[in-house]
Amino acid sequence: MTRMRLRLTFPPSLIQEPILYRLVKDFDIVINIRRADVKADYGWVVLEVDADEATLQRGVAWLKERGVQVDPIERDVIVP
Repeated sequence: MTRMRLRLTFPPSLIQEPILYRLVKDFDIVINIRRADVKADYGWVVLEVDADEATLQRGVAWLKERGVQVDPIERDVIVP
């Protein structure tokens, strides 16, 4: 199992979509929501995600394909 911390930033078009549900259901990734802020036109969430490395890579690729900005976090610092 690999654990990563990610900040996901959602554009307005995805605010109402069940993105996190799909990440859990379709990819079997365990998530732990650490922080979040969701408004009508913008949203972000900080997650800890657990799965094997290949599964995490597929899940992150899917998020990016959907239009979610994915930024890795190391020790509470977003890595560019």
